Amino acid sequence: MKVKLILPSLDEAGSPFWRPIKYSLFPPLGLATLAAHFSEDDQLELVDQHVEHLYLGDFPDLVLIQVYITNAYRAYAIADQYRSRGVFVILGGLHVTSLPDEAEAHADAIFLGPADEALPRFLSDYRAGHHRKRYFSTERQIETIPRPRRDLIKRNRYLVPNSLVVSRGCPHSCDFCYKEGFYSGGKSFYTTRIDSALEEIASLPGRHLYFLDDHLFGNGKFAGGLFDGMVGMNRIFQGAATVDSILKDKLVERAAAAGLRSLFVGFETFSEKNLKASNKNQNARKRYEEAVGRLHALGIMINGSFVFGMDDDDRDVFRNTVDWAVRNSITTCTFHIMTPFPGTALFKRLEAENRMRSHEWDKFNTRNVVFEPLKMTAADLREGYDWAYKEFYTWKNILDSGFGHAALKHRLKHLAYTAGWKKFESLWTLLIKLNHLDAATPLLEKVLSKAAKS
Repeated sequence: MKVKLILPSLDEAGSPFWRPIKYSLFPPLGLATLAAHFSEDDQLELVDQHVEHLYLGDFPDLVLIQVYITNAYRAYAIADQYRSRGVFVILGGLHVTSLPDEAEAHADAIFLGPADEALPRFLSDYRAGHHRKRYFSTERQIETIPRPRRDLIKRNRYLVPNSLVVSRGCPHSCDFCYKEGFYSGGKSFYTTRIDSALEEIASLPGRHLYFLDDHLFGNGKFAGGLFDGMVGMNRIFQGAATVDSILKDKLVERAAAAGLRSLFVGFETFSEKNLKASNKNQNARKRYEEAVGRLHALGIMINGSFVFGMDDDDRDVFRNTVDWAVRNSITTCTFHIMTPFPGTALFKRLEAENRMRSHEWDKFNTRNVVFEPLKMTAADLREGYDWAYKEFYTWKNILDSGFGHAALKHRLKHLAYTAGWKKFESLWTLLIKLNHLDAATPLLEKVLSKAAKS
């Protein structure tokens, strides 16, 4: 059987203002994992439209398309084209799970929720000559699923080819997050086995790793065992965690000993009202600086995540956020306009309050205002968001933030990482066009090398 697995690019991918490096970081690990469920006799092709041309003139037996909200229209168009020629099409992913009736109109079958348990059942049905229209997975575990088919990944086209996942979901339930809808009907947070994770890590070339887990520290016992097992493996890695987990026990120290050098931290907001309203109880505003200090003392750089447009935000939120991030030497910032994704508690609340301004899914990219804010206008919110990105990444603020570290090496790492990410766009684009983005990976490893305590 000839099978094609496709990750469609964002609708904005054709724009001259599109930032290609942002979408050339990680290979489509989810599809590579699903690919491992097929037999050795099947002919598989994995296509990531963000980094390569998608040819639509072929006739595979089966096409699997991963759909998220901002690529939904393109995914549907691809699906419709294949189906018009008699090709069997499966759609799955976050958006399909959120809006199954919409997705079902463009597919022969759809997967709702994680597909690791559902795909083998579908394949059994399909090979027997019959199938259901919808497949839903309630058995949630990744302890025994096969490893991703990394041989299908074109490593040279990604800055971070060594991405991996050792847990699924998150133990928290923020009302703006997809998690509750995607994992409904079963476990919403679960891990693999520590020995299995260590075996996969040992199999990956190079030094650098990126854990794509929503919350790498989500299960303290598992994470601690993983980090202890990684000591001596000569790895450097990045991941994501919450403020609360950074301050709990000595977990972050164990992570640093294993090679943690950069962490994505969801600060999101400084408003206690916003934290309470979004059910983000794991954050405590008064402990933000304590978490930052603990990470910096270990030489760990921070990518801070912040959301603008929550109900307690006014026009001061942009200046206050940028000033705090610079003052606390946050290495990089990821700013978002609050976006109520379908299937979330936030979406349902704003729909009930008649505050949704758009249902055009390609605008739901956290860069557009698709709802009516409370304490500012939609124009204020968009202008403030644009200003925050521009202001935080000025050379002055990059230097001020970098020199906030006590240790010279940490200062230099900070400056190299921040400037490299935002100030050398033409170099990234050239490497992407030459299909040799992996040539920059050793430089990334060098920048992420251990810094003295600051």
